[in-house]
Amino acid sequence: MKALLIKNARVISPADGIDGKADILIRDGVIAGVEKNLSAEAETIDAEGLCAVPGLVDMHVHLRDPGQTEKEDILTGCAAAAAGGVTSLLAMPNTAPVADSPETVRYILGKAENAKSRVYVAASVTKGLKSEEPTDLDALKEAGAIALSDDGRPVENTKYLREAMRRAPELGMTVAAHCEDLYLADGGKINEGAVSEQLGIKGIPAAAEDCGTAREIALAAAENVPVHICHVSTKTSVALVRDAKRRGVKVTAETAPHYFSLTEKELLARDADFRMNPPLRTSEDVIAIIEGLRDGTLDAIATDHAPHTPKDKANFVSAPNGSIGMETSFAVANTYLVKTGLLTLGELIEKMSVNPARILGIPAGTLQIGAPADIALIDPDERWTVDVNKLHGKSKNTPFKGKHLRGKVKMTVLGGEVVFADEADK
Repeated sequence: MKALLIKNARVISPADGIDGKADILIRDGVIAGVEKNLSAEAETIDAEGLCAVPGLVDMHVHLRDPGQTEKEDILTGCAAAAAGGVTSLLAMPNTAPVADSPETVRYILGKAENAKSRVYVAASVTKGLKSEEPTDLDALKEAGAIALSDDGRPVENTKYLREAMRRAPELGMTVAAHCEDLYLADGGKINEGAVSEQLGIKGIPAAAEDCGTAREIALAAAENVPVHICHVSTKTSVALVRDAKRRGVKVTAETAPHYFSLTEKELLARDADFRMNPPLRTSEDVIAIIEGLRDGTLDAIATDHAPHTPKDKANFVSAPNGSIGMETSFAVANTYLVKTGLLTLGELIEKMSVNPARILGIPAGTLQIGAPADIALIDPDERWTVDVNKLHGKSKNTPFKGKHLRGKVKMTVLGGEVVFADEADK
């Protein structure tokens, strides 16, 4: 494999204690050196004015493959990932068929072998996501799954969730929990509150998420085992996670860019691209999410990338939930958290690369010698406007369409190979 030399970048690698001007030498797909004034016979990239960071790790992605490839497939999803600087992602199991069998896990991993991002699989806790029968966790692990989740739905049968949480540590797997009380959600479409009342649309109370979060934390505490809480969106769930961490419960948690940048007021436009589950909440919830990121209550930023076709999203009320996010996640987080002085760029990289890699136990989030050469080159200051026609995935259902953002991924390197280069630079 050819050598690659990245020159003159500001290298930011929080896991390695690096933040400064340096060069990065890559040989045989791994990091061979990170220091000033490196020279080698290698293809050279001048990264003057750019930051080199460990490739981002998106621990919550719906690739829709198998079964719904008109929305996205593994290869197009990974192309979108690369365009967003994401070099590792965790694929959720609500595919068709559900990723509840070794065969489906192997299909996903096989198709991803030549993709532009590393794909890891979260297999389902219960067969068909129905909470009626547990899956064969040993067989799923042997097939290559690294995590367990019924995401898209909560595990309604607490007995099966407890068993998965008990078994996961010995299997080296992470349980990622979709926290929702479906009886409280009761088919609601958006956050229950002033906007749902104004629009006359059935709402989902914040308590639906909060009760689920409390259950998962209670299980983790009672069994003394880890659990990861997905897509936190409410102030009460932030408080529950914060309290649990203070008590020594083995809980980690993620939020998504739309939960710290948008509120339920976006729904007044009656645009289904702003409908996702959990739904956009209130400004008070946004403030709590940001504080949770700042004080370490929320460990990670993931996207819950959920592609749907324009036809799917045409009707505001009947459209399925979900929005895409991998191509805009860094820019949104940089715009709303770093450029506002709420987080440093290094702290953001911890949330988007270092911590997700640690929670999942995957070889990512670092630029140490010998690590996979997965790198994002970013311009933290570039201003750009989200144009859905320039996105790299199949679907265009982003809530950030037309938004003016700061910070752009200019190049993505996966295993020492350039898998994305910003067309604006060509």
